[in-house]
Amino acid sequence: MQNLSEETRETGYAWYALALLMVVYIVNFLDRQIIYILLPLIKKDMAFTDLELAFLSGTPFVIFYTLLGIPFGWAADKKSRTKLIAVGLAVWSLFSGLTGLANGFWTLFACRLMVGVGEATLGPAAISLLSDYFSPGKRATVTSIYSMGIAIGAGLAAIFGGYLSQYGWREAFYVVGFPGVIFAILVFLLREPARTATENPELQRPPPPPKFDGGEEQIEPPGIAPQASETSSNRNRGIYSMPFVLLCLGYGLFGLATNNISVWGATYFNRIFETPLPRYGYLAGIATLLAGIPATIFGGLIADKFRKKSVGGRMYFGACLSLVSVPCWLIALFSDNFALIIPAGVILLFAALAWLGAAAADATEISGAKLRGVAVAIYFFTVNIAAYLIGANLIGKLSDILGSAQNPAMLRYALLICPVCCLLGAILLYAGGKTRSRK
Repeated sequence: MQNLSEETRETGYAWYALALLMVVYIVNFLDRQIIYILLPLIKKDMAFTDLELAFLSGTPFVIFYTLLGIPFGWAADKKSRTKLIAVGLAVWSLFSGLTGLANGFWTLFACRLMVGVGEATLGPAAISLLSDYFSPGKRATVTSIYSMGIAIGAGLAAIFGGYLSQYGWREAFYVVGFPGVIFAILVFLLREPARTATENPELQRPPPPPKFDGGEEQIEPPGIAPQASETSSNRNRGIYSMPFVLLCLGYGLFGLATNNISVWGATYFNRIFETPLPRYGYLAGIATLLAGIPATIFGGLIADKFRKKSVGGRMYFGACLSLVSVPCWLIALFSDNFALIIPAGVILLFAALAWLGAAAADATEISGAKLRGVAVAIYFFTVNIAAYLIGANLIGKLSDILGSAQNPAMLRYALLICPVCCLLGAILLYAGGKTRSRK
């Protein structure tokens, strides 16, 4: 392992690593989300139901993305994180390109499943790397810059997907998938930073003095009680604590709603307003870039300011974003006036990305240095199970039950799940912030 000097930390090479990891995250979301805008073409070609479309859009991806996320999180805590990402990037890029060769439901399923296997390596290892490249005071800001890859990748997926849809959905996968192998080589050559000690003040406290009862010394086992206990003195400690549970559940519900903007956006506008896919892709891509990039940058900065005022400040910030999304969803679903739909959509896109840096920063802060990778993997697991496995499939099933393929307006009612989840997510995140801030 090639450790970085203190002078290199937060200068030159660290910023290069951040830029490269952000590009990899762009490729990650480009490969992950391009299928969404191509769903109407795949439905027409393969004669799939809405439930089958929803299942293919997320379920095969999330099965291994979530199941392997935690083992890969452990690997990120023990092994070379750069090599782990490089191998995963090569795998998901290869199978993203091979998706274009699929000839039925199960071959599409297998390719998307293997994309999930590869992409499961990125999140825990990348965020763990960034935590060691940069100091704790910049953690939410740095993870927000890294998270710009989501906005850029999603925006490019809409733009490229819409444009390439004119030539066929298979060709779109060829073009965006295979070139990712080039970036795998660059990540493989990236230097590994030294793992830093935890900066969480609560996890740095010295162990309590030995207790005596009848003259016999009783010493609490080190490293167990701080993460398993939930008393007033250590409620913010570790992946077993109530704040971490509320963080995962709150962002899981919020993520369910925000993910379905991408999953169903093209289908919704194509059916309800008969918007051509190239036009939708261009407009949605531009909106995602214009709203998403500022959201991921300034979202982290704002979240860090909230954190300075209160230990639970970042979760309060997430609760505000989730709550603001509720009326915007209702406008987007039930208004036919684009003068209202477009601003509401931009706000939704901003809110959908502004919380990412804050959530990752809180996950690493609550867990401490030795379990950062596992904490991020558990957080990703919860959000992706809610967003891909539960949310998209539930909406697809409701859409079929309501008959939205014949009566497009019914898709509006299936998507009502999203504002409801935003409201519930806001409540849980607010409760998590209160729990963290309580002395």
